[in-house]
Amino acid sequence: MRYQPIPNSLFIKNRKKLGSQLKDGAVAILCSNEVLPTNADGVFGFKQNSDLFYLCGIDQEETYLILQPNHPVESHREILFIRETNDHLKIWEGEKLSKEQAREISGIEKVLWSHQLDGYLKRTLPEAKSIYLNANEHDGRNTEFRTKSEEFNQKVMAAYPLFEVNRLAPILGELRLIKEKEEIDQLRKALAITKKGFLRLADKITPDIHEFELEAHLTHEFLINRSRGHAFPPIMASGKNACVLHYVTNNEVCKDGDLILMDFGAEYANYNADITRCLPVNGKFTERQKLVYKAVLNVFHFAKERIVAGNTMEKLREETSQKMEAELIKLGLLKKEDVEKQKPESPLYRKYFPHSISHHLGLDVHDVGSRYAVFQPGMVLTCEPGIYIEEECLGVRLENDILITEDGNEDLCSDIPLEIGEIEALFKSGKI
Repeated sequence: MRYQPIPNSLFIKNRKKLGSQLKDGAVAILCSNEVLPTNADGVFGFKQNSDLFYLCGIDQEETYLILQPNHPVESHREILFIRETNDHLKIWEGEKLSKEQAREISGIEKVLWSHQLDGYLKRTLPEAKSIYLNANEHDGRNTEFRTKSEEFNQKVMAAYPLFEVNRLAPILGELRLIKEKEEIDQLRKALAITKKGFLRLADKITPDIHEFELEAHLTHEFLINRSRGHAFPPIMASGKNACVLHYVTNNEVCKDGDLILMDFGAEYANYNADITRCLPVNGKFTERQKLVYKAVLNVFHFAKERIVAGNTMEKLREETSQKMEAELIKLGLLKKEDVEKQKPESPLYRKYFPHSISHHLGLDVHDVGSRYAVFQPGMVLTCEPGIYIEEECLGVRLENDILITEDGNEDLCSDIPLEIGEIEALFKSGKI
């Protein structure tokens, strides 16, 4: 693997936490993602199922995990199935994991080949009282695409139609909200790589450079630092493009006098960084750009102080919206009397700040977990206010990743320049 191994103590703890929440006599079954085809005989790169990785750390297709915490035979309580290698695979795809390697990565002693799964289920499931199956239940998921987990779940339910079937997703979503130390360590590594990428971008930005050139510099910096690449398609949005929230074409020229909004993050060991910075293409903010940037920065600091234990996403949104209204009034974009008369269901600030202030972060960029969960120590959330003024071809968003602690929070991006003085100093210093 490209990244350094994660201690298997993480996956052992994660399985223990899940096992404590399963019903007596239950069997939980999870499967990996698959390698997706493009056209002809081409394929996309492989991306592991986040829930499976969370429980065993295996980063390979055709992987299955069975957990039976109450099985009378200890060796049957955790079983891992992996793809068996052969001479053909060695020639065309390279070595797959050996059983010994899978044991070391996962901390699971009993490892079998994936072609043995069906036979094992036939012998084991009749003894079970119920089955837990996993699925992607994120509220932003693509509901039209049929995943490997969905196909596998239907196969199991068709073969065992009289069994009680339970959902794993709500349990895993709740567990994954609270990050273990080993997980936070991976996030720190992803952010350290992301910082290097940002400094390289600051060194390369100059009038007339293309957005895609900046993306290329970022990709290079990620790859040479053991990242497998971008946590999500990077946004390199200069000028008017910054007012398009998910602008990823990155094909225009960065013009003198414009700001460029850059939303990006490195992936490391399946954990994801997610930051946003705005830089002046010529190295100097205009007065108007400074005003808007400071307004967003004020909202950022206000919101960050409230990403603490005991708060909720909904309360954070409500509090931040009031701060944003005040900043938009100061910028002359909203009138105080109009805000006082606005309909609660159609707040005026939405014209300039149409997205959420925060989301959970971890194995998925928009990580799983209830949006109504009370904030607790160990959660990692983004803080990302923005103001987008289409008529001025000006968009500013600032985003850091925040770890909630017992006594407040920790800004995991605090060493990545954010303040106006810090940003302009990058250019004044004659580049990095």
